[in-house]
Amino acid sequence: MISTSEFRKGTKIEYKEDPYEIIDFQHVKMARGGAIVRSKIKNLRTGSIIEGTFKGGERFNTPQLEEKTMQYLYKQADTYFFMDMESYEQSSLTAGQLGDSKRFLRENMEVRVLYYRGSPITVELPMFVELKIVQTAPDIRGDTATGGSKPAVLETGAIIKVPLHLKEADVVKVDTRTGEYIERVK
Repeated sequence: MISTSEFRKGTKIEYKEDPYEIIDFQHVKMARGGAIVRSKIKNLRTGSIIEGTFKGGERFNTPQLEEKTMQYLYKQADTYFFMDMESYEQSSLTAGQLGDSKRFLRENMEVRVLYYRGSPITVELPMFVELKIVQTAPDIRGDTATGGSKPAVLETGAIIKVPLHLKEADVVKVDTRTGEYIERVK
């Protein structure tokens, strides 16, 4: 059981028969009443974010989540297919279940798939991924690494801002949590 006093960003709770992840929280002490906790929580099954207010000391069950290392295989229409690295069984997730994670999925990439009550609900990507730039404006003589930025399309279709000196076919490291450029990979 998890109490509201143990809320931290990233903590997973079971609320209304669904697994949720705490995105943000704030403990508020009322003048005459007890404390409350205002929270933003994300439904891991649907990806929707809701705001909730809970009484101080309220307790929640810990969701029974199972994590498996899987390999991303391919996309068909709006469905993404993954293969268990040990049993070679395949599972599928929809674009809605993946959320922003789908922007950085590259074929044959290893990811962690979260299962809740036997069915896959979401994917956790590595913190950083290395992707090739497939389209960007050409670099101009005199552009430096500390100047401005320009949009670049990566091999997965994601569009990020990169420094002006980068060109097509360069490989860049991207933070999957924020979608920001980190560095060029040599």
